Amino acid sequence: MAPQTWFIDRGGTQELWPATEFPTSKTQPYRLYRFLTDLEDLLNREPGDRQRLQALYPLVQRLLQSSEWLQLIPIAPDPDTGWAVEILYDEPDFPLTVQLVAWEPRRVSPIHNHGCWGLVALLQGQEENQFWRRSPGDSSQLVETGSLVLNPGDLVCLMPDAIHRVKALGTTPTISFNVYGETDYDQRFEFDLDQGRATNF
Repeated sequence: MAPQTWFIDRGGTQELWPATEFPTSKTQPYRLYRFLTDLEDLLNREPGDRQRLQALYPLVQRLLQSSEWLQLIPIAPDPDTGWAVEILYDEPDFPLTVQLVAWEPRRVSPIHNHGCWGLVALLQGQEENQFWRRSPGDSSQLVETGSLVLNPGDLVCLMPDAIHRVKALGTTPTISFNVYGETDYDQRFEFDLDQGRATNF
């Protein structure tokens, strides 16, 4: 199956975005510095989070096709926490973070949102994303809206208040390439279904 790109809005609704095609060049690969320059341009050009994600995902697809070195970075989950993060780009006073994230097989994240727009591209392994929305009557209560299984090459684009939980499937670690905007920590929450509670994290 060809790689797919999904968009998740604040209500947990899943929208499949069209595949993109672009020329590839062996003599002039699409390097990280070109990606970051193009990304800065689109952040200045596109004011809305949805529009930014729509402009961003073809750039990420192009980068992943051109940058085999991303597959070679030695990142492995921490045996104590079950996950690890390798920062590829994080500049002070610039609203952007680029990172690799690794999860141990069968490890499950807390239910959370990010408080910023984000894009996750799976490089290795397989992971399940479950999605929720806040209950209209009680914003601390969640209603599950569905799930997606991501395979290598698949992307998921998240709005700042999209709520999800990640589970690493299979028997090998998952590795993803993640791009995040500027986090509003007052709007970043972890959700406890049993307690019906949302807490900042």
